[in-house]
Amino acid sequence: MGEGLKEIVMAELERHPFRPAWWLPGAHAQTVWPALFRKRRALPPVEGIRVDTRDGDFVDTWVQPGRAGAPTVLLLHGLEGSFKSRYIAGMHRAIGDIGWTAITMEHRSCGSEINRGRRMYHMGETSDVDFVARRILEERPGRLYVVGYSLGGNVLAKWFGQSGDDLPAAVAGGAAISSPYNLPVSAPYMDRPVMRPYRIKFLRTLKKKAILKDRQFPGLIDMERVLRSTTFEQFDTLATAPLHGFRDATDYWQQSSCGQFLDNVRRPLLLVSAEDDPFIQRTTFPRECAHQSAYIFPLFMPKGGHAGFVYGSVFRPRFWAEEQTLRFFLTIDRQFSHG
Repeated sequence: MGEGLKEIVMAELERHPFRPAWWLPGAHAQTVWPALFRKRRALPPVEGIRVDTRDGDFVDTWVQPGRAGAPTVLLLHGLEGSFKSRYIAGMHRAIGDIGWTAITMEHRSCGSEINRGRRMYHMGETSDVDFVARRILEERPGRLYVVGYSLGGNVLAKWFGQSGDDLPAAVAGGAAISSPYNLPVSAPYMDRPVMRPYRIKFLRTLKKKAILKDRQFPGLIDMERVLRSTTFEQFDTLATAPLHGFRDATDYWQQSSCGQFLDNVRRPLLLVSAEDDPFIQRTTFPRECAHQSAYIFPLFMPKGGHAGFVYGSVFRPRFWAEEQTLRFFLTIDRQFSHG
């Protein structure tokens, strides 16, 4: 893939600039409204399939078949999300509208029941997406694209960078939406006082999972201290780190950040981020890397919030990141078809 193709693709994407909905002023409105109030359109038939992993555990997937021979898109949700998350359901519908197959992988512990293994999921865990992607390609030959939101975007970008040329040949491209790029900077950013409502929401469900994991593996974590934790740094040090073999939160964040792997990305990767994202500092955006790489396609917008990017009228809202992701995949796919 050369610079000529990057110019063609970027020119197509830039023909569709993001203009935030006037009725959602500000980053928090853009972040909260689609997560809580986006309407759920009826989906085509979707089948839940449990995939047993090599280590005796499982992940749940949700498969929405497209037309025969069409590409497949694998979706990775964000922190404490699932197939039921509105942005996942919206992308499923959009993928179905173009006749492609959509498959969501729910990270371990994010499905209908707690997973069996000692570990759950985290920002840097890439073995499950690698396993599921290869399983999909065995069962559904053809091009595979991958979309990750927030935590899922970090997992996707880290997987692309870690793997480099060793990605399965049929993995044709990916899109990371509102991904953190530098967790040692962005994770403490979430512990600011202004972020307390978000933090309470996430920590409430994370603590419930920690309780279940403690029942499965007594003594692995200090539950009394975990339940008293009020910041991500405390929770990640007391729960995430011991569950997944890290020294503490800082070690976990440093090892898991996708930004350090982006130089080695060898497949088209779209990065969609907003400078007003309340979760992620704009100073962490990999602008220089994106400029130098023939494989990284940056859409760094002034507005959009975290995984928001809502535009259009209040009666017919539209979702720009979703549309740009599919526009990116369709443009890349045409190049494969013509090549």
